[in-house]
Amino acid sequence: MVQTPSGGAGDGAAAAGTGLMSIGTVLGVLREEFPEVTISKIRFLESEGLIEPQRTPSGYRKFSAGDVERLGHVLRMQRDHYLPLKVIREHLDAMERGEAVQLPVLGRPGDGETAQEPAAEGPAVARIGRGRLLAAAGIDERTLAEWESYGLLAPVEDGLYDAEAVTVAGLITELGRFGIEPRHLRAMKAAADREAGLVDQVVAPLKRHRNPQTRAHAQARTKELAGLTMKLHAALVQAALGIRLP
Repeated sequence: MVQTPSGGAGDGAAAAGTGLMSIGTVLGVLREEFPEVTISKIRFLESEGLIEPQRTPSGYRKFSAGDVERLGHVLRMQRDHYLPLKVIREHLDAMERGEAVQLPVLGRPGDGETAQEPAAEGPAVARIGRGRLLAAAGIDERTLAEWESYGLLAPVEDGLYDAEAVTVAGLITELGRFGIEPRHLRAMKAAADREAGLVDQVVAPLKRHRNPQTRAHAQARTKELAGLTMKLHAALVQAALGIRLP
């Protein structure tokens, strides 16, 4: 359960006397459970209509405790159940109507899937089968095959996909609403591969080190570098478009 702070002063804290929080304060609260969440992620969920924070006269977002709880619920469903935003939105709507909705259980093998054993070193990596990916993303075989032909998605082993494939599929679908087709996204995939290659090049010596603790440190360094490259990528896109997100 996400806990909300009592607040503070200024734009970076809860609005005095109202219990409302700035987006920066909300980020700090959520990161206790979701360390990889970003302000951009919160803004994206707002743009998708999953939350509706209040706005100050100057345009700053102010979130209630209920908004934070709702955000936590959305992030939890993405993390634990790999659900696309469309399914999450339907689930939240059903909850508001007082209906009981059964969510899939993390780690339960679907059709054609087998449970994955933890690796000898490092955390176990979640995998999902093709059938579950199709169902979670709300797409058919023809659509998935098209995306795979452009290299946007691919199984990692034995027909299983990384759980992040659901997120990728959801974003491809959302971009499609604006007329952006899979063939248009090949450049983005190529850029992502180059960025990943750069990060891997930096951490490769740590991964090959004889000391197990040093090898374990490679995972943390990879996450840190990945976060920095994603922030830089987002900043460069915003600068190129000449926009500034509040």
